[in-house]
Amino acid sequence: MILGALRRFALMYGSIGGSTVILSLSFGALAGAPLSRSIAIGLYLVGSLILIFGFFVGNRGPFRHDHGGDDSYTFIPRGIRRATLQERSDAINISVLFVVLGLGLILLGVLSDSSHKLL
Repeated sequence: MILGALRRFALMYGSIGGSTVILSLSFGALAGAPLSRSIAIGLYLVGSLILIFGFFVGNRGPFRHDHGGDDSYTFIPRGIRRATLQERSDAINISVLFVVLGLGLILLGVLSDSSHKLL
């Protein structure tokens, strides 16, 4: 079970990181920027956005909208209900996933940044 989860996380990390690198290279080529710097900036931006998204997903309150049992969407909710323990646990788990993914992309950006030397 843990190996499957690590495989899915690596696949998600690789696909988001890979698509970020490809988009960063294309935007960097259009702007005439150095390749390593454009990769670093792209990883910084996407990592920061994912990190912020993880923060907001994890900070949902203990109440949810109650739609009265029907599946139709209305602009005005009919009431509120307490979130179940499973919903709250899922929100925290998804938040941790996004925060780890965002921090990992920012760390890759730091490692690939050519304007600063780490050691």
